[in-house]
Amino acid sequence: MTPQIRPVGDDAVLVTFDAPGSAVALHRSLRRRPLPGVGHTVPGARTLLIPFAPGRTDAATLARALRTLTADPPPDPEEAHRHELAVVYDGEDLATAAELLGWSVEQLVRRHTTATWRVAFMGFAPGFGYLAGDDPALSLPRRDTPRTRVPPGAVAMAGDYSGVYPRESPGGWQLLGRTDAVVWDTARRAPALWRPGDTVRFAPAREVATVRVPRPSTPPGAPADPVLEVLAAGLQTLVQDLGRPGSVDLGVSGSGAADPRSFRAAQRAVGNRTDAAALETLGGLRLRALRPAVVATAGAAADLEVTGGTGPSRAPLPGRPFVLAPGEELSVGAARRGLRTYVAVRGGLDVTPVLGSRATDLLAGLGPDPVTAGDVLGTAGDAVEAVATADTGAPDPARLPAPGDVVTLPVVLGPRDDWFTPDALDVLASQEWEVTARSDRVGLRLTAEQPLTRTATAQGAELPSEGAVTGALQVPPDGLPVLLGPDHPLTGGYPVVATVAASHRWLLGQIPPGARIRCRPVRT
Repeated sequence: MTPQIRPVGDDAVLVTFDAPGSAVALHRSLRRRPLPGVGHTVPGARTLLIPFAPGRTDAATLARALRTLTADPPPDPEEAHRHELAVVYDGEDLATAAELLGWSVEQLVRRHTTATWRVAFMGFAPGFGYLAGDDPALSLPRRDTPRTRVPPGAVAMAGDYSGVYPRESPGGWQLLGRTDAVVWDTARRAPALWRPGDTVRFAPAREVATVRVPRPSTPPGAPADPVLEVLAAGLQTLVQDLGRPGSVDLGVSGSGAADPRSFRAAQRAVGNRTDAAALETLGGLRLRALRPAVVATAGAAADLEVTGGTGPSRAPLPGRPFVLAPGEELSVGAARRGLRTYVAVRGGLDVTPVLGSRATDLLAGLGPDPVTAGDVLGTAGDAVEAVATADTGAPDPARLPAPGDVVTLPVVLGPRDDWFTPDALDVLASQEWEVTARSDRVGLRLTAEQPLTRTATAQGAELPSEGAVTGALQVPPDGLPVLLGPDHPLTGGYPVVATVAASHRWLLGQIPPGARIRCRPVRT
């Protein structure tokens, strides 16, 4: 049967296969023989997410090219590794899972430990392997509402797959137990414990050690070229760049600046490469210059003040470079409109890259630690141009949304809009969705009077995990969408009803809690 090809926004497609393993095979083929304009592909259980550059190709051209490709053969079983993990079966969902299967707890544990599991593909989070078992009766639905925190080492099931959570993260799988196996450690030569094709067996244990997640990066010490001292860290001040694409085989998503448009504007203003590292903050940040520094901000409408010099305090203009003299302090207030402010310094911030990027990924736990008071930041020599004197393309802060405002976002329906009733699709477009306070870089959690209802055939159905992009409207069984942000899981099992058009995804990083979203369906 010819694979189905569905749109994912206006710059990606989702290819669906009948046979398991076909998605990983095509993924390997595209890594070895890339198609023009195609980005880093994300394999799922039976799907392959293929992003593309609209200026270089389009969905129709890509579909024709994919039909002529020959997928690579599966990996040699002789090269696979075998893993045995000790598990204490005391998970919060263990009794519920046994009841769903019609078994006793003892039967569930016995079946789970006698099955042989194979790493089918990587996704969700760094080091998270989707483990396919050889016992067809072992199949469990996801939770109706995902947990906001699942501890590292949790052993869980969803659909036909088992998995081990590498670190604390949100999750909607049924928790069966816990292991002390460290499945992800960037200090190892191969950070992931396993790779597709490896086999896994679980063994019951009376006790295991508490998982201690290894530090993924070196905390900031004394930089060689100190420029700024952090006097107050403010709210969620992070080091960011434009992300770390290219590590999907390890289960690592792109991450990066939540508002890349403002981020680039701040970098252009000081003459940096646009992929240099800078600070992203929700406000309350206070910095002191240790030597003369050229600085620029962009993003939210927030009060900016420079104090501590020989003259009166001054308020720098956003999107324009200014000089901080030694001893002067820059304060960034809370956002009045928008949400995030970017602070760039000429030369870029010098922090240790992890997997080729200096971005902080909060879900994956990759990159520099969040900034704290007392940190001293240095520069990396990433300036390549003169300081900007013209417009840098920064968004007008006065036009960013404030709590209570309505933001209209163009969305492309799919790839799983057929899971929802026609009435639900009408509700998606006609109803205003409020951004809740539970929102973060992983996603904007939305609420409204009318949740989205699934079709009769989709009620209680399980979607095998598949790749998702920033801007995807993922819908758990409770019908309240999550609008995925830059730190979203690489793959997920809740259907995506629509995806925000690429032209408006930068705005997601500037929508504050209390704002309301209206979705406007558009055609690709």
